[in-house]
Formats: sequence, structure tokens, C-alpha cells
Amino acid sequence: MAVTVQECLELQLLEVEMLLSMFPKKGEISLDEEAVPGVQRYLRNADGALPPRLEYSITIDVGEAKVKVDLQVLLPHMYPHVAPQLFARSNALHRQQQLQLNTRLASHISSLDSGELRVYEAVQWVKENSLPYLENSKISSESASKEVVVKETLHRMWIYSHHIYRQELRKKIFDCAKKLNLTGFCLTGKPGVICVEGLRENCEEFWRAIRYPNWKHISCKHVENVETEGSVDNLRLFRAFEDLQLQAHGDYGLRNDYHMDLGQFLEFLKQHQSGHIFQILFGVEGKLSDK
Repeated sequence: MAVTVQECLELQLLEVEMLLSMFPKKGEISLDEEAVPGVQRYLRNADGALPPRLEYSITIDVGEAKVKVDLQVLLPHMYPHVAPQLFARSNALHRQQQLQLNTRLASHISSLDSGELRVYEAVQWVKENSLPYLENSKISSESASKEVVVKETLHRMWIYSHHIYRQELRKKIFDCAKKLNLTGFCLTGKPGVICVEGLRENCEEFWRAIRYPNWKHISCKHVENVETEGSVDNLRLFRAFEDLQLQAHGDYGLRNDYHMDLGQFLEFLKQHQSGHIFQILFGVEGKLSDK
């Protein structure tokens, strides 16, 4: 004997009534207030148009932490003799875990006999089987928050030379610094000082390039490394690679034009938060003259 729509709708109302008694608190079941009366009116007068399909959601507490999982329900008119449309969702579930949970739920519901009321069975299944998916989502979130932050290191080299005079050498220094995106300065004259800062591999490439083939009176006096989780550009002390030329100082005969004023150089270093480098370069503590 064929099952009628009226018989199916009566069973749907019985199941809704049972669920409302199981979830009596406000907000546990979300159901349009006209949904049940609409079905009841149709059952009293079945000659009219079919009522809208019953649609509601049930909020289920899962686990000791009572994590909220919403089971959304949409019932075809011929349910329970055709499968209900069910979907479980939770803010605590990632998309992948939510998809896996609903795939398992659909598989379980399809295994039940046609004609059996299955929404209550779905509620019980979600309550008993959602916890592993919620825990996997939590682990995924914690792993994401603990992802290794990529750190970069600003490398700064302080290079000392007895002197820097030749134009072709100065050109090589500036061209190389520009090519490798290095900032800093080159103090020409006697003594000669170079500072380069940037990525470590670029600084080391600069050092290799300027030393060879035949620059003998040059040494790297000091290296600084500063680690950051952001861009190394935020740690640079110099905005560009400067051509630093200071006034000559002292009485050195024909070499007078080439001896640099180290007092001016110390002042320059202090302006760039590097006053401590003076002693490293020259072996004496720098002092500014009183003016």
C-alpha cells in the first residue's frame, strides 16, 4: 500500500514534538512559528496546496566543553520515506573537518531503513561523533598559530683600509653596493672606512668582490647581526649608500689633503647610532672636541 503525503507529514509533526520536548530551552531549536501550524492546516484540509517543507535547526552541545554544533534540517514532504537533508556546522570546525563530519553523517543516515524517523538518530550521532572532528580543528588552529615565523637577519660589516684614493676603486665600491641593495657609506681618503648593511649573503658577496684581485691593506674589523621577524629594511641605520667626504685635518706635508678629520667622523657615527664603532676601528675611544 502506497504511503501518502498526509501520513508522512503526521510523522514529521510527531518527531518535531518529540524533539521540542528533548530541547525545551529557548534557542535550542530554531523553528519558524508558522511552520507547524501550516502543516496542521493542510492536514485538516488536504485539498489545498502542499505546505512549505518543514525546516529547522537544532543546537547540540558536544563534549565536556559543550561546544555548539548546529544541525540544520530540511524535510521533503515524503520524509521519512525519503532521506532528510541534514547539515552539521560549527564555528569550532574548520571547513575540511566540517566536510568530513557531514560526509560521515550522510553515510550513517543512508544506512538506516526507509520509513524510520532519522532526525533524532542524526542528533544522537552528531552528539556522539563530532568530538574527534572538533579536536582536529583545535589542533589545526594551534598548529597554525605556532607556525614558524620566517626571520631575517640584517648583516652589517665595518671595513677598514689604510686609505681609499683611486677613482676606479671607489666606482667599484659604489657599483657593487648598489647592485647588492646595500646601504651604508664609504669614507674616502686616509684612513678609508666602509660600512655595508643588508642581507648577509649580499654583504659577503660585496666583501669578496672588493677584496680581489689585489686590495691588500683592508680588513673587516667588526660584524653586527640583528634578527627581525619583519623586513631588514626597518633595521638599517643608513637610508642609502653614501659618499662620505670629510675635511682634511692635521699637518702631514704633502699628504695633508688626504688625512680625514676623525672628530667629524665620530660625530657622523654617533648620528647613526654607531659611536661605539670608533674604538673598534681605531683602537681609541672617540671624544668630540668642545666647541
